[in-house]
Amino acid sequence: MDIKLSQILPITNTQDYKLHLACWNGKDHPLDVFVKDRDAWEGWNTWRAVKDDFNRKYIFSLIQFHVESTDVWLFGGIYKILSRGSKKNAASYKIELCDDTRNLVGRLKVYLKRPSRSKAFKLDNYYDDIVALEILREGYTGEAFCGYERINHDFYILETIFKTNRPDWKGALENVKGVYLITDKSNGKRYVGSAYGDSGIWSRWECYIGTGHGWNDELTKLIEKEGIGYARKYFQFTLLEYRSVKVDDNVIIERENYWKEVLLTRGERGYNKN
Repeated sequence: MDIKLSQILPITNTQDYKLHLACWNGKDHPLDVFVKDRDAWEGWNTWRAVKDDFNRKYIFSLIQFHVESTDVWLFGGIYKILSRGSKKNAASYKIELCDDTRNLVGRLKVYLKRPSRSKAFKLDNYYDDIVALEILREGYTGEAFCGYERINHDFYILETIFKTNRPDWKGALENVKGVYLITDKSNGKRYVGSAYGDSGIWSRWECYIGTGHGWNDELTKLIEKEGIGYARKYFQFTLLEYRSVKVDDNVIIERENYWKEVLLTRGERGYNKN
């Protein structure tokens, strides 16, 4: 039996609320912003734009939980609008987080089929359709380590994991060498790389997160031209093989060459030069 949001967060005056469905804005995913920087997330709720989207007394914010589904949302808080600036100033709402629901921020997950591509809706039109799915024991801090065989993640997801130093991911990736694949989803080109030595995969991928290209020749040319936003938008990382850090580096290099041959990543079809 479904548990309605109204059973968890009863609101009688729903006509005083605008529902904010925060989704990918072409540059960032709000879930990653929420994890990395709460002040930056609050900024998503102060953006007025020309339409004055949040033109009621309160903002009921939900964050698209892209880890599971585009129709699963993480509760981002209820904000009271204290004042509105001029239309010329886009970031013009002055807001404060309501204390009575603060303990559920980042913990309550709900389901709501996204009505349209808009970001702001009248809460009273959708309040009864929102279903409570789960209350996390602690606030969401990023995707949990999924296991070596299931690493197939977009750059922007890994960026959050690395910049927040998630201990489960760091502990796992620091202790293995391996061969990985980077896929450019804009054109299908691929790059096979490897991580060996004592630093493990964590250190190697941390370099990619910082630079966008990891100092690989062809990727460096691409990112220097397009910017790191290109990597955030199009790069996907897959772990092909992993070994203990005690394994000889030559084994990893051999396996790297094998995958370059198998996946045809040298030449026009890929980003490997050798």
